[in-house]
Amino acid sequence: MRELIRRYEEAARAAGRKLGPTHRTLLRDRANPNRYLAVFEFDSYEDAMANSDAPETTELSGKLAALSLRPPVFTDCDVAESEAL
Repeated sequence: MRELIRRYEEAARAAGRKLGPTHRTLLRDRANPNRYLAVFEFDSYEDAMANSDAPETTELSGKLAALSLRPPVFTDCDVAESEAL
């Protein structure tokens, strides 16, 4: 999955496309090391929705889902608070 995401990002940069997300974090569940949580941050809800609608994102999502044991679950969140400590 990491390799697919890396290739997607490289292809976007090579094509001069702006990557939708501004930051991504991949988390692995300590209690279940085969379970991952990916968090993608965007500048705005509109940017996130435009990214979701992009054909490249749809293609990547399908490839990632094919590698998963269960269908992905998507959750839209707003940052309620963020502080560097």
